[in-house]
Amino acid sequence: MNTIDAPLDGTGLRVGLVAGRFNDFVSTNLVEGARARLVAMGVADDDVDLAWVAGAFEVPLAARAMAESGRYDAVVCLGAVIRGETPHFDYVAGEAASGIMRTGHDTGVPVVFGVLTTDTVEQAMERADVDRGDKGADCADAAVEMARLLAALRG
Repeated sequence: MNTIDAPLDGTGLRVGLVAGRFNDFVSTNLVEGARARLVAMGVADDDVDLAWVAGAFEVPLAARAMAESGRYDAVVCLGAVIRGETPHFDYVAGEAASGIMRTGHDTGVPVVFGVLTTDTVEQAMERADVDRGDKGADCADAAVEMARLLAALRG
């Protein structure tokens, strides 16, 4: 059996980040974690672009624009949807997830889902904290791995 490995080496890659401004106290930590991890994997800081959008619902459209531009090897989508007392959470979280997935499938560019969907602010803060959950860094890992894997698979 042949195994195709995708090294976590970001050297030479260009990565787009899209972050939702709504719940920015969470999104900012996710962005910091993703950026620090990308740089640690060899992505040049000048090769990381960040686009802020209003909230998680708007993330997929900006991610699609980045993916279709041809300038990025991967796009990381970051934000937080925190459950409240209305069904708003279900609509926003579901549509954000669907739009992000569809963007990756339609464009062939790795588009990583880093929109936290939590029941409480505390859960979101813990997952986004760069010293604890650091989900931003996890998403950076996934972006680099998928960019390298798809490059290898496409030969």
